[in-house]
Amino acid sequence: MRRFRIGSAFGIPIKLDLTFLLVLPLFAWIIGTQVGQTAAVLNDSLGAGLDAAALTGGTLVWLLGVAAAVGLFVGIVLHELGHSLVAIRYGYPIDSITLWLFGGIAQFDEMPENWKQELVIAVAGPLVSVAVGVLSYVAFLVLPATGATALESARFVLAYLAVMNVALAAFNMLPGFPMDGGRVLRALLARTRPYARATEIAAEVGKGFAVLLGLFGLFVLGNLFIAGLAFFIYIGAAGESRQTTMRAAFEGVTVRDVMTPADHVTSVTREMSVSDLIRTMFEERHTGYPVERDGEVVGLVTLEDARAVREVERDAYTVGDVMTTDLVTVDPDTPVMDALNDLQENSVGRLLVTDADGEFEGLLTRSDIMTALSIIKSGGKYAAGSDRRAMRPEP
Repeated sequence: MRRFRIGSAFGIPIKLDLTFLLVLPLFAWIIGTQVGQTAAVLNDSLGAGLDAAALTGGTLVWLLGVAAAVGLFVGIVLHELGHSLVAIRYGYPIDSITLWLFGGIAQFDEMPENWKQELVIAVAGPLVSVAVGVLSYVAFLVLPATGATALESARFVLAYLAVMNVALAAFNMLPGFPMDGGRVLRALLARTRPYARATEIAAEVGKGFAVLLGLFGLFVLGNLFIAGLAFFIYIGAAGESRQTTMRAAFEGVTVRDVMTPADHVTSVTREMSVSDLIRTMFEERHTGYPVERDGEVVGLVTLEDARAVREVERDAYTVGDVMTTDLVTVDPDTPVMDALNDLQENSVGRLLVTDADGEFEGLLTRSDIMTALSIIKSGGKYAAGSDRRAMRPEP
């Protein structure tokens, strides 16, 4: 979803996802419709002494709903800032903090693999939430219970934020990797295990937790929001486990090790018809080719480019008419995971590998990377002194 920057804190951009614009009014409405019940709960749990009658008149409930919802999300931003500032202290840059459908997320440029650092970063957020809850409660105690509508409204919001911020901290400490509790679990596991293995275990625990949370939210509470949150926890656990496994597998592996070398790459000319191009793709079972002119790569043409031409016109159109000239290149000594990020960020299926002088060295595709990963996971990780070029997938 599209994101909008709304400001920054400590140099960290604060963004809103479009889904947040849906959930904020929803939360305000839910809180507003339950002001009376919430006041009763706060009276029972905190001895708040709130006057429910003074809080439920006219449009006041909606103002309270908006104030409490905004305050809740401010607390979420502070929670994420807790993670972020500690991470920055350890030298890990933060790309942004984003508010979205299920709360907030701090986007790390790089995740710490030192278990002590991850442990401190993980607990920093819940500690900030507890601190916000305690400060809200202290402010609540300071305000006099006079029965005046304005003071009762402020006391309601502060009491609500006191409880919800502590609840937020407690929920985040559950072992639902990649939530804070799951990261604490991974950090503790990484004391005696390789980081990738600790991630796998924490991810499995997190997926199990997500399944239980989803079933509880759906069939016990009848709450689709909780079920949706469980789904994203499950997806997040699986995704981070996969990424960590790949980083561990490709440690020390460069593009040169897994690319298809230039002398194994079939190139086409600008003058080739689109019809002949599709025939070549069918015969060679490849869906992308560099386009050469006078020994220089001048473009890249893919099956998607060819499909854009209607079948009856494919003899009339040439590769030069449909090829892409905005080439995404990578150096052969680039780490494979960095190259994979380039593929994802540019939404392309292949990268041209060129040296410092711009000479064509080879082609790197997603298939090359996935094939290399399969070989590594099957026990093909390099033995000491082995030739890394043995890892290169055949074209």
